[in-house]
Amino acid sequence: MALTLAQASSLADRLTDELARRDPEVRRMDAYYRGKMRLKFASGEFRKFFGDRYRDFADNWCQVVADAPVERLTVTGIQPYGADKADAESWRVWQVNDLDAESQLGFLASVGAGRSFVLVWGNPDDDETPTVTFEDAGQAIVAYEAGSRRRRVAALKWWQDGSYEFATLYLPDEVWKLRRALRREEKPAQQAAIDEEIAKWEQREIADEPNPQPNPMGVVPMVEMPNRPLLTADPISDIAGVVAMQDAINYLWALLFNSADFASLPARAILGAEMPKMPKLNEAGEVIGEIPIPLEKFTLDRVMWIEDENASIANWPAADLKAYTDVIEVAVGHIAAQTRTPAHYLIGKMANLSGDALIAAETGLVKRVEEKQLWMGASLREMFRLIALAQGNESKAQAISAGTLLWADPESRNVAQLTDSLMKLKTIGFPFEFLAARYGLTPPQIADVMAMREREAALDPVSQMMNGRPDLDGPPEQPAGEPEPVDEPLAAE
Repeated sequence: MALTLAQASSLADRLTDELARRDPEVRRMDAYYRGKMRLKFASGEFRKFFGDRYRDFADNWCQVVADAPVERLTVTGIQPYGADKADAESWRVWQVNDLDAESQLGFLASVGAGRSFVLVWGNPDDDETPTVTFEDAGQAIVAYEAGSRRRRVAALKWWQDGSYEFATLYLPDEVWKLRRALRREEKPAQQAAIDEEIAKWEQREIADEPNPQPNPMGVVPMVEMPNRPLLTADPISDIAGVVAMQDAINYLWALLFNSADFASLPARAILGAEMPKMPKLNEAGEVIGEIPIPLEKFTLDRVMWIEDENASIANWPAADLKAYTDVIEVAVGHIAAQTRTPAHYLIGKMANLSGDALIAAETGLVKRVEEKQLWMGASLREMFRLIALAQGNESKAQAISAGTLLWADPESRNVAQLTDSLMKLKTIGFPFEFLAARYGLTPPQIADVMAMREREAALDPVSQMMNGRPDLDGPPEQPAGEPEPVDEPLAAE
């Protein structure tokens, strides 16, 4: 149903208000990923004297925790329902939009902020290749039908240029392009009333485009990609669970640095002696008093005289900084356990492990990646469906909606072990295309390899038969219409 400008503005207001509610947490998670966090768990006095000293320092584990699963999330294609291989046209659109790289940005945004979005829309310069972009959680939002986590009723893309804020409102049947003046935060009461009147959504004038314009796809063209969704709450960022321990680790480092500054070297004290002084002279060279000798001078000269017979020297050893590093290592171990990040990713030591032990150490991370493949895969399958709708191919869109998203294997494998396992699978009858996919080839690469095999078979069929090509095994086919030779018994002499 078509909306009026007032109705579209009201819906845009509700969606931008929700974006504003989410924005502080999105910015906070982004700051922790970048290592821009303030010193926490410190007393007011400590922060007063040392807060600025460690303002630009962060021992950032949040970035490692977020990057660990993203580097193992690699899409290799989409296989529609009923098809025996990945869809080549969908992969062409994926490559034209440079989604091998862009998808990594989307995955990282989901892991960090808890969600990201994918927008599919027609390309005015190429009717056959829709435009696909990944959108940040601070600039995009999807509204769902009440009681549903899948049925989208609206979506909004928001941005601002310093003077205006812009919004594109996507509905199943139409698209509104709006703008309004930015509100100023500090203003007198009379100016506030004027700004309230000015800061109303208005339609953006775009040359050669109607506004609103019809949505030929018939569905909301933006999809949410949640990280760890919950039934009744916002999806969870992988960084959120690391924040408290990250703050504690940085505070421990601040204490360690202060100890290293003040007590990392043996210290000595002079007891029972007055502070050394030197005479104070006037312009005529007459002694008019005494002034203390700066202790820094004795430090630089490495010389000191003591003329008091009761003076003595005491000393205390350097501080043991290992006490801090031991606690920091325990804290890092907690991060590894809580986030299912392999310890050798965080500790920074070479793990002297066998292949099987290394696989076992990374089991938690692999399972974490597989969970993300499940939820993000559903969103990306819907993205491929939207691509088919944007191309006007409804039957293909329906097949893709029940299809399977193809991922690269998230498990790290030794090449020798992988090859050995593939050889064993081959001996029990697994086809070559399946083995090539398990090896990690993408569908286009598999197609290329299959074509190469066909060319090799045409050049040397005997060699191919000897190497076990099932399509070349067995006796050659007889021409049609000719009887097959029959072995007859030899006539008796």
